[in-house]
Amino acid sequence: RGVLPNDVLLLDALPGIGKATASALCAYAFNQPVAYVETNIRTVFIHFFFSRKKFVTDGEILSLASKTIDQKKPREWYYALMDYGAHLKKEVGNLNAKSRAYSRQSRFEGSLRQMRGRAVRLVTAERHTVPELAAKMGADRALCVKVVTALLREGFFSRTGNFIEIKK
Repeated sequence: RGVLPNDVLLLDALPGIGKATASALCAYAFNQPVAYVETNIRTVFIHFFFSRKKFVTDGEILSLASKTIDQKKPREWYYALMDYGAHLKKEVGNLNAKSRAYSRQSRFEGSLRQMRGRAVRLVTAERHTVPELAAKMGADRALCVKVVTALLREGFFSRTGNFIEIKK
């Protein structure tokens, strides 16, 4: 209905949004003291609390995050943690390899993630047919169909006749 919910459970129920993204949205968009973990935040907690531990779970980090979050200014707290985590990565390297949640991300250039991003950007600007979209994405038709099919299924796109558009 055009209104972004400000509740983790409601956001988590939306297509394409998981608990971590829902929590981050509540923290940043609504300044709510909601604990969540992402790569830079994970780096800070591993560096200071788990430097000698070989494998750390996000549950362990979430437990500490919920105890340390600034209740009055959570948005600023997370900005600071993320900036500090980025700094730590330059100084001490990638500590996220100690995380049980760690997995090496596949390369971005030419990836399905890159094609999805291109498709969303193009369809947000104006509706397209699949052949038009494939040409503008610089992708073959089969890959474009795969991307569009997934985005339709996930509820990001809708189809009106031969045209693909952002779901309203």
